This record gives sequence, structure tokens and C-alpha cells, in this order.
Amino acid sequence: MTLPTVILPGYFAGAVAYRQMAQYLESQGFPTVVVPLRRRDWFPTVGGRSMVPILRYLDRTVKQLMAEHDAPKVNLIGHSAGGWIARIYLGEKPYCIHGDVTEEAGLWDARQKVATLVTLGTPHVSQERWTKRNLDFVKNNYPGAFYPDLRYVCIAGKAIFGQRRNWFVYSSYRLTCGVGDVWGDGITPVEAAHLEGAENITLDGVWHSPSNPGSWYGSAQIMDRWIAYLKAV
Repeated sequence: MTLPTVILPGYFAGAVAYRQMAQYLESQGFPTVVVPLRRRDWFPTVGGRSMVPILRYLDRTVKQLMAEHDAPKVNLIGHSAGGWIARIYLGEKPYCIHGDVTEEAGLWDARQKVATLVTLGTPHVSQERWTKRNLDFVKNNYPGAFYPDLRYVCIAGKAIFGQRRNWFVYSSYRLTCGVGDVWGDGITPVEAAHLEGAENITLDGVWHSPSNPGSWYGSAQIMDRWIAYLKAV
């Protein structure tokens, strides 16, 4: 059975950046919708604040796609921060740590709506102080591939090794996992992109985003290497 698929963009990314990814999934038989975010929709989340604004968009998109296709579940793809935000959405613990919603908000406990979660270059851990509070909520409440009835597929890119002479890459890796001299996709180190108990895949030569110099997770030839995980099992 082919399930419809929802793509949740990475931090500060708009839906337009994922248009080609969605089109390719459609061409392969997966009805696909990108959560309709614009760059400015992320502004309320800056500085480690609540991800509730993004969860609202995600929840609305999932429900609309399920209704449109009369589907029992969807596949959920989260790129970069979209992966750990998706884990908040799936979990049953009320995400009230910022005091902006009540426990009755209904923007979580959605695992019954999702068959497979695919994370692409998601930093599942972080040492960065603005991100740490939100990610600690995820890590402490839902460690690893937490729900046995949900398929977790975590894809890491191995494109560039962190070295001090490449300050941006080295610093990004170090802020994520504590060390900079490791392999990663230019933003997320391989070890941070995997979850214990998940189906963890590392793809050589894959960069974090379409703005990077080579193939990224959404390039057609790279998608061919992970698209099979969206098929119902």
C-alpha cells in the first residue's frame, strides 16, 4: 500500500525549497504535500522558543492529507530540525514547556497517524544553548526509536570531515555533538543524525541542503537510495 507523504522543512526553510523533492515523490507514486511554511513563519521560534507555531502547520497538513486521500496514516519526512520537531508531534507528552499552550492543545500524540518517520540530516542531539531545551524535551521523553509500532528511518550524509581550517563545518559539528573533527553533511555530523534502534543509513557524498555544493538528500539520485523506506511494510 502506498501512503501519502508529508514533508516538514528544516529550520527557517520554506516549502518552496522542497518543491522538487515533492514532485519526485509524486512521480514515484507517493501523493506528497510539503507543510506550507514560509521563512517568516519561523520567526516566533527564534532563540530556542516554542515550536508550537510549526506544530500547528504540521498537524493541519497531516489531517488535510489524510482526509483528501481517505488514508489511515501518512509517511512523515523531516529534514534537519523538521525531524526532531516531528518527534514532538508524534509523542504523547504534552509539549507545554514554554507555557504557550495547555495540555488540551492536541498538537502531539499523533503517532497513530504516521506509519514511517524518515529524518534527513536531523540533529537528534545538540550542545547549542538555543536548541538544547527543545531537543532535551525530545531526547528525555522519547529516547531513540521510541515507539515500537512506528518505523524510524534516520538518514545521515557523509560529505565532509570537520577540520579547524573549515571553521563553519567544524563549529557546526562541535555545537551539535561536542566534537568537530568528525564526518557529516556539512551541518549535521553522522553520529547525531542516527537514533538508537532506528534503521540508520549513512549515504556517502550527501550534503545537508540544496544550497551546498553537491547532491543533497532531496536530489533525485539520492532519493532513489531511501525512497523504498516509504513503502508500507
